[in-house]
Amino acid sequence: MKELFVQFRNAFIKFGYKKILRKIYFLFDPEVIHDRMVDAGIILGKFSITKGLTSIFFNYKNKKLKQNILGLNFSNPVGLGAGFDKDAHLLDILPEVGFGFVEIGSITGEACDGNPKPRLWRLKKEKSLRVNYGLKSEGCEKVARRFRSKRSKVPVAVSIARTNNKDTIELSKGIEDYFKSYRCFRKYGDLLIINISCPNAYGGGTFGEPDKLNQLLQRLKEARVSKPVFLKLSPDLDKKNIDSIIEISKKYGIDGFICTNLTKVDLDLPGKGGISGKLLGQKAHDMVKYVHYKTKGEFVIVGCGGISSAEDAYKMIKSGASLVQLITGMIYEGPQVVSSINQGLIELLEKDGFNSVSEAVGVDSKFL
Repeated sequence: MKELFVQFRNAFIKFGYKKILRKIYFLFDPEVIHDRMVDAGIILGKFSITKGLTSIFFNYKNKKLKQNILGLNFSNPVGLGAGFDKDAHLLDILPEVGFGFVEIGSITGEACDGNPKPRLWRLKKEKSLRVNYGLKSEGCEKVARRFRSKRSKVPVAVSIARTNNKDTIELSKGIEDYFKSYRCFRKYGDLLIINISCPNAYGGGTFGEPDKLNQLLQRLKEARVSKPVFLKLSPDLDKKNIDSIIEISKKYGIDGFICTNLTKVDLDLPGKGGISGKLLGQKAHDMVKYVHYKTKGEFVIVGCGGISSAEDAYKMIKSGASLVQLITGMIYEGPQVVSSINQGLIELLEKDGFNSVSEAVGVDSKFL
C-alpha cells in the first residue's frame, strides 16, 4: 500500500510539474528561478509544519537503501550536488525533500560575487545546463557562522574551492586560500570535498595537475582534519592524469572521489562555461567505472552527472558509485525525482537479487 501511494504521489507531482510549473519557470531567467527556489526553501525550513508537509509530499524510505560509509549513516544513496545550496541556507529543508545527503558550496576563502551575468543557461533539448557562476560564495567565515545553528538530519558534505579572483592565481596564494576554507570547516559538516576542478574560475587552470595537487594536499594535511575528505574530479581528465591523482590521493589519505564536475566540452550551444546534465552523463559514468576498476574499491566514489532516473543511478552504482548526486535532473523532472529514483532503485535491486545498495556497487566495473 505504501509503495502504491508513493507511486501515485510521484506521478501526480511529476504531471503537475512538467505540464504547469516547469513551463512557467522556463519563461524566466534560470538564475532568477534558482534564487526564488532557495528563498522558498528557506521559508519552508523555518517551520515544523512546512517541513512535515514537505516530507509527506516528497520523502521515501526503505531499509534496503541504507548504507554506513566511512562511519556515516546514509538513509539512501541520492544526494544533492554542489552548486544548488551554495551557502548552506537550505540544510533544514533538503532532508525533507528526500535526499540521503547534501553537498553545499563550493565555498571559497573569501567572499566572491562570481562571474558577470548571465551565467546560467538551459539547454532544453539536451536536458542540460550551461553553468558559468564562477564560484559565487559568501566566503568560508560567514557560511561557517551559519553552520553553528544548523543540525542536519542527513550527512552534509562541504565543498571548498579557490576564490575566483586575480589575487589567488599565484600558486602559493591559491593554496593558502584553500587552506583557509579547509581549516574553517574542520568543525562543521560531515565530509570535506576539495574541488580541484572548477572550470569557470578566474585565469583558468585547476589543481588537477599532479604537481599542484601534491603541493595543495601537503599544505592541507597540516590542518589535521579528522573527517572524511574527497576530491572532486574533472570529467575531462585523461587516464594518465587520473592515475596520477589516484596515487597522490593514496599518499595523503584521501577517502574518495566525486566523479564528476562540469565538463568543458566544446559544443555549439548557448552560453559559456561548463555543462551539466545529460550531456555530461556518459563522461561521468565512464570515469566512475574507470576509477573503481583502477582502485578495486579502495576509495568511496560518488557518481555525479546526467542522473534523472533510477536507471541512471543504478548504472552508476553498478559501475562503482556508492552514492550518486543530481541537480539538473531535478530541474527538468521535478523535485519528486529524488523519491522516484529511490523507489525505482528498490525494484532494480530486487530484480537482480540484491538485498542492499552496497551489494550492487561496482559489479559491472570488472567488465571495463
